Amino acid sequence: MTDFEKFPEYFPKVAESIHVTRREGNYLEMTATVKSFGQKFPVKMKTEILPGRGYISDNESPKFGTSGHEEVLFSKCPEGTTIDYIYQVTIHKRWLRIAAQPLIGWFSMKYWEKAVIDELRKRLEK
Repeated sequence: MTDFEKFPEYFPKVAESIHVTRREGNYLEMTATVKSFGQKFPVKMKTEILPGRGYISDNESPKFGTSGHEEVLFSKCPEGTTIDYIYQVTIHKRWLRIAAQPLIGWFSMKYWEKAVIDELRKRLEK
């Protein structure tokens, strides 16, 4: 889940490309082209890998007018592995807030769940 440059291969519904532009230990800076709402747009990511646990990332998408704080954390549980996923979005374009809030808050998170979490679950169950 932290091999970001392979994200487009593993999760093609949400990632077109990801390039690491800077790496210092567990800290990465990346540029990505992501897919959402039928469009492709650039995202800058500042990510900390938490070995054995997942990652935390602060993401900027000026073209889409949002920024976000993302956490993907794995923990062991009696049934296997629990995936905790958090994405806090800030919508910077005032006119976009009214229309985008329901879409980003519900629709895009459900889409991400199907495109990434369900795909990850399938891979882990093999």
